[in-house]
Amino acid sequence: MSTIETERPQARYALGHSPEEYDRLRTQARVWEDATGRLLDRVGLGPGASCLDAGCGPGETMRLMAERAGPSGRVLGIDTDASLGAMALETLHYAGHRQCSFHAQDLTKGEPIPGEPFDLVYARLLLFHLPQRAAVLARLWDAVAPGGHLLVQDYDLRGITVLPELASVAELGRVITGVFQAVGADVHTGARLPQLFTQAGIGYPDGVDVAGRLEPLGTGRMLLERTFRSVLPVALAYGITTSAGATELLAMIDRDAARFADCPMGWPLLIGAWKRKEQS
Repeated sequence: MSTIETERPQARYALGHSPEEYDRLRTQARVWEDATGRLLDRVGLGPGASCLDAGCGPGETMRLMAERAGPSGRVLGIDTDASLGAMALETLHYAGHRQCSFHAQDLTKGEPIPGEPFDLVYARLLLFHLPQRAAVLARLWDAVAPGGHLLVQDYDLRGITVLPELASVAELGRVITGVFQAVGADVHTGARLPQLFTQAGIGYPDGVDVAGRLEPLGTGRMLLERTFRSVLPVALAYGITTSAGATELLAMIDRDAARFADCPMGWPLLIGAWKRKEQS
């Protein structure tokens, strides 16, 4: 296996914008589809609703919203990655979800959100990456219509576990966590959601949900390995690992995944919180 070249990070988003990362995002979104769909139903998302997916990525949650809102509803996705948003919209329209639209926007800039207010404002794995978490959350709350809901789901990386404990998995976790912390992310954002709601002036959430996933290391290792590969350029640039160290680590995880294929591996916890905005 060849070593990997160092590349200076271009933005605070540590995971990059490669085709491989886009595919990882789609896979991750599909894994959490049931957990997200359950909360969309919990807040009563139904026909005719107007929806905002903040940090929509590949559009998988936009699809879940469109299926519930129906042709009479509308779904707007916002993301800083215009290329990924365009691909998402093409896929959604091809599937018949013409009520979906996309707008490239950086929510940290405080610019107006087209079409607000919305019956549902949703964000998954958005606040995790943003140093301005409370400010962005307050902005999203402003975009909720009276009687509507703000729904947020985010990770707490402490959910990543394997039994027995393995040095290879621990080192993958160290590098991934170190990269996110180096660029200003909070790897415990999910657990902090109630606190963030309060800091943003929203008030304590009406409800909180914790979703987890357990699978054999033989298949679950793909989550860690693909995330590791996505953050590796930033890890090298910050000196969190070396090219030779990364190459050896990937070989270690290959060996451990074969030797301990049936051992249980936990994904990060996906924690959700929601709040209804009272009618005036």
